[in-house]
Order: sequence, then structure tokens, then C-alpha cells
Amino acid sequence: MTPLLSRVAVAAVLLPLVIGVVYLGGWWLLGLGLAGGLVALHELYAMAREQRPLVLAGYLGLVLALVGLELGGIPWMLGGMLTTLVFSFVVFGLSDVRPSATASFGVTLLGVVWVGAGIGFLLLVRDIPEHGFWAVVAVLFTVFAADTAAFFVGRSLGRHKLAPAISPGKTWEGLVGGVAAAMITAFVVLYNDRDEFLDVPEMLLLGAVVALVSVLGDLFESAVKRDLQVKDSGRLLGGHGGMLDRLDALLWAGPAAYYVILAVGGA
Repeated sequence: MTPLLSRVAVAAVLLPLVIGVVYLGGWWLLGLGLAGGLVALHELYAMAREQRPLVLAGYLGLVLALVGLELGGIPWMLGGMLTTLVFSFVVFGLSDVRPSATASFGVTLLGVVWVGAGIGFLLLVRDIPEHGFWAVVAVLFTVFAADTAAFFVGRSLGRHKLAPAISPGKTWEGLVGGVAAAMITAFVVLYNDRDEFLDVPEMLLLGAVVALVSVLGDLFESAVKRDLQVKDSGRLLGGHGGMLDRLDALLWAGPAAYYVILAVGGA
């Protein structure tokens, strides 16, 4: 099976499951977020093993951040993230090994903020009264559409490299195609709620911002992997690579979508 067919097959299996859990929301969605987040965090810490991440501290910080979000919103999510520093210092102090404190603390906190905030803001989008389900569906499909369009447009028309030092395959032409596809997708998914949630210009804005930020999320993970000299974060999802490979764009798109919706008054 080619990598592209493998990616399509994995998406065909996982997408209905994810959408079903998004529909249920609440603690069901939190459970999915925790499961995916812990796997992604594990992959990051495995890739960065030479920096000696304080794995237990990171796991505890992520769980407290997302559970805190579910119980008390953004302030408690931030509180959960900050406990990562406390747990990191305690674990570091009790350990017999003496790696670089800066590297250990840094990569541990990076994982919790990167993964925890990304998933947390997707949960916040789902919590938008009346429109949260379709807002999350719009983000999911918009990211997928942008990634797919960027791949095909870039492969057929791409001439100008977007970030050659980080991801040589990405092109400016692919980016333009991805943004256009994302705007159309956001419009289609949210059109029925145009009089109650976002109007048409706001839908298009949401699609454009999510597409642009998702590319940054993809490039961010690529930069981390290149620095750590690994190709994929894992092989859990076949042609998709690891969990972090599949979530990289969403981890940036979630916060961007939330703040776009908040800015235009939809939240």
C-alpha cells in the first residue's frame, strides 16, 4: 500500500470515531483528548530522550491541565500546566542522574504546553454553546482540506519553496491552494449556521487563519524532528506516522480557531 493510500485508509477508520466522540463532547471528548495527548507526549519524549525529559512530570502536568480545563476553564488549565514546573523540579531533585536541568525542564514543559494547550483549546471550541460541535468539525475538515489541497497543488504546480531548511516539500503554491480549500471547507461546513454563529466573511476568515496556522504547526513539528534527527514521531498510525505527526497541525489550529471565533463574537 502506498503512503497516500495508507493515510486515506487510516483517516477513513479514525474520522468517524473522532466525529462521534466530538458529538458526545464532555468527558467522552476529554478522555479521547487525554489518550491522544499522552501518546503524542510519549512520542515527543521518546524522540528527545537525549535531553532527558522528566516524563512523569510531563504526564502529570498534561492530565492536570486538561482535567482542570474541563472542571474550571482556562485558568485551571494554566494552573495544571504550571504544576509541570513543580513536578519537574521534584522529579529532577529525586533522581540519581544529573542531566542538564535546562534541557530537561525545557523539553518537559514544551511537550505539556504544545500538546496540552493545542488539545485544550479544541475542547474549548467544542464547549461553545449550541455551535461547538460544528465548529470543531469545521476545524477538523478545514485542516484536512488544507493539507490535502496543499499536497496536490504543490506537487503539480509548486515551484517556490516555502521553508526549504525545515520542510523542502512545501511550496508557496501549495500554501495558496491549501488556504483556498480551507476557506471553501469552512464555508460549506458552517453555512447552515450563518445567521446564528458566524457570517460568511467570518467563516472565510476562520478557514484562512486555520489553514495558515496549521502550516505553522506542521513546520514547527518538522523543525523539532529535524533538530532531533528523526523522520516520524512514531509508526502508530501507519502512513500517518505517529500520533504527534497526525496532531501537529491541529495543535496549532485549535487555539487559532478559538481566538478567531472569540474575536468575532462567536464564543
